[in-house]
Amino acid sequence: MLLCVSLAGCSVGPDYRRAGLPAPQAWRIDPEYSYWHRAEPAGASLDQSWWNALGIDELDALEQRALENNQRLREAVAHYDQAQAVFAALSSAQLPEVGVGAEAARAKISANRPLTEYGSPNYSTVQNDFRAGAWASWEIDLFGRLRRAVEAAKADTQQSVDDLANARVALTVQVAYAYFELRTIDDERDVLGHSIKWQQKALDFLMAQERFRQVSQLSVLQQQTQLDTTRVQLRLLMTQRTQYEHAIATLIGEPAPQFALAPNRTPYTLPGLPLGLPSELLERRPDVAAAERQMAAANARIGGARAAYFPSLALSPTLGWDSVRFASLFSLPSLVWSLSGSFGETLFDGGKRAAGIAYAAAGYSAAQAHYRQAVLTAFQQVQDGVANLAVLDAARQEAQVAVADVRRLLTLATYRYDNGTADYLDVIFAQRQVLSNEREDRRIRGQQARTVVYLAKALGGGWRDNAPVSAQQRSTQQTSTR
Repeated sequence: MLLCVSLAGCSVGPDYRRAGLPAPQAWRIDPEYSYWHRAEPAGASLDQSWWNALGIDELDALEQRALENNQRLREAVAHYDQAQAVFAALSSAQLPEVGVGAEAARAKISANRPLTEYGSPNYSTVQNDFRAGAWASWEIDLFGRLRRAVEAAKADTQQSVDDLANARVALTVQVAYAYFELRTIDDERDVLGHSIKWQQKALDFLMAQERFRQVSQLSVLQQQTQLDTTRVQLRLLMTQRTQYEHAIATLIGEPAPQFALAPNRTPYTLPGLPLGLPSELLERRPDVAAAERQMAAANARIGGARAAYFPSLALSPTLGWDSVRFASLFSLPSLVWSLSGSFGETLFDGGKRAAGIAYAAAGYSAAQAHYRQAVLTAFQQVQDGVANLAVLDAARQEAQVAVADVRRLLTLATYRYDNGTADYLDVIFAQRQVLSNEREDRRIRGQQARTVVYLAKALGGGWRDNAPVSAQQRSTQQTSTR
C-alpha cells in the first residue's frame, strides 16, 4: 500500500518551464523626435476600463453597452464556462467514484432449465429477490496520467480566462477605433461645411460682379467647380460615417437601422501612456498570457501520452445485501461483499502510444512557436505605436503651422484681388489649400487618437496610473481645442 501511495506521487513527462525569449531593454524613438518623451510612471498596471482615461462620456457609454450586449463577448464567456466544466470533470477523475443502489424483483424459475446437478431434479418456483448495496471504483494514478490531464485542463481554463480578457480588450478597442474614425469624419465634415458656406458666398459675390462685367464667366465657373467638388467630398464623407455608425451598432449589440450617433465635436485630450519596460508585456497582454498557458497545457499532454506506457491499477470494492424477504434484507446472513482490482499493461499496440507522444510533442512545439510569435508581435505593436505617436506629434505641429500659413495666404490673396492686383485664380488656389490643410490637420488628430487606442491594445488593455503628459503632448492637446 505504501508503494502505491509513493508511486501515486510521481508523474512521468517533462515538468513545465516557460520558453525564454530575449526582450529589448527599452523602446526606441528616432533621434529626430527626441523632444517627444513618453510618460514613465512606476508600477503601471492594467485597467479593464482603460478608455476612461480618455475622459469621453459618450465613448464610456458605448463601451459599457458593448460589454453588456456584444454577442462575440458572450460567446467567449460561454467558452470559458466550458473550459471550467472540463477542468471540473477531469479533476473528479482523481477521486473514487461511489454509488448506491437497490433492486427488487419477483421471478418464476423454469422447471425445464438445464440441470446443475444431475442427481437433483429442477422445480418451477416463484421467488422474490431484494438487493441493496454500495460500490466504488478508483483508478490509482500511479504514473500521473490523470494528474497530467488535470494539469492540462487547468492550463486550458487559465487560457480561456486570458482569451476572455483578450476578447474584451479587442471589443473595447474596436468600439473606440470606430468611434474615433467617426469623430474624425465629423471634424472633416465641419471643415467642409464651413468651406461650402464660404465658397457659396464667394460664388454669389462673383456672380454679382459678372452682372456688372467686372469679372469674366471663367472666374464664376471656376468658383462653381470648386463648390461642386467640395459638396461631393462632403457627400462621400456621409457614406463613410454611416458605415462606421453601423459598425458601432453591431459592436454594441443593436440592429444597425435602429442606431444613430449624433455628430460630436466636443474637444478631447489624449492621455500620456505609461509604456513600462518591454519585458512587462509578457505579463500584461492577455493574448501573450493565453499563448503561454496553451504551451503549458501542451507540455502536460506530453506527460499524459508517456504515462500510457506504464501499467494501470484500479480498485472496485462492493458491499451489499441480498435476500428473498425484505424483512431480512439487512441482516448479517444477507450481507455480501467483494474486493476486486485490476492491473493491466499493454504489451503491443502497433506504435499507437509512440504516435500519441509524437503528436503531443509536436503540439508543444507548435504552442511554443505560437507563444514566441505572440511575444514578438507584442514588441512590434508597441514599438509601432511609440514610433507613430512621436511622428504624429511632430506632424500635427507642422500641420497647424501650415494651416496658419495658408489662412494668411488666403487673406492676402483676397485682399490683393479686392484691390485689383491679383487674379481670382489666386483666391481659388488659397481656398483649396485652406481646405486641404485643415482636413489634413483633422485627419492627423484622428490618427493620434486611433494610435493611442492601438497602443492601449498593444499594452494589453490600458493602464491605471494617471500618467503625466509631455510638454509636446500638452501643446498638441491645447491647440486641438482651439
